[in-house]
Amino acid sequence: MRVAAKVMVMDEHRKTLEHWARGRSTPVRLMQRAKIVLLAADGLENKDIGPLVGVTRQTSARWRDRYVALGLEGLKQDAPGRGRKATRRAAMEAKILHATTQTQPEAATHWSTRTMAEAVGTSHTMVNRVWRDHKIKPHLWRTFKLSNDPRFVEKPVDVVGLYLNPPEHALVFSCDEKSQIQALDRSQPGLPIKPGRCGTMRTTTNATARRRCSRP
Repeated sequence: MRVAAKVMVMDEHRKTLEHWARGRSTPVRLMQRAKIVLLAADGLENKDIGPLVGVTRQTSARWRDRYVALGLEGLKQDAPGRGRKATRRAAMEAKILHATTQTQPEAATHWSTRTMAEAVGTSHTMVNRVWRDHKIKPHLWRTFKLSNDPRFVEKPVDVVGLYLNPPEHALVFSCDEKSQIQALDRSQPGLPIKPGRCGTMRTTTNATARRRCSRP
């Protein structure tokens, strides 16, 4: 016959267990587990603890053993592999991730939780949880700049040098944009959104660096 593990509760653990057992702001399952441990520490057997707490003898034995092996941390979470598998959520999660990273909504610049929920047939709270878990933020964009000018590196270095070490008795003026010129389209597509990274969009870059020095 299997003998139940003897439970010894330290004073600092007892205060926490008694707080959990009162259940004022404690989840029901954690409250039950704390009561099981306290009753076990008082010498009660599993078959007697079950009716007092409202659980089975097997449940009493399980959480008695978990406390003996892992302490308070063992009571906070279920053991890995326990509980019903979220198969429906896993399928919906894959559908949401694919739609978010591979498609775009009609007549909109990016997906919202409600438009995505309507598109895939789920709730907006589900979409929000999936995006949060995978660090996806469709409403955010990061920009990057790229120039095809072979002298692009040389020109900014030359211009910045004027600020760091200007000529003697000289005034340095700079202009970062050409007047009367508007960029109407992007020459290179951006990169799509993916889990953990925002979508990226290329910004137009004027690779022509100008400088003007005037001596008095």
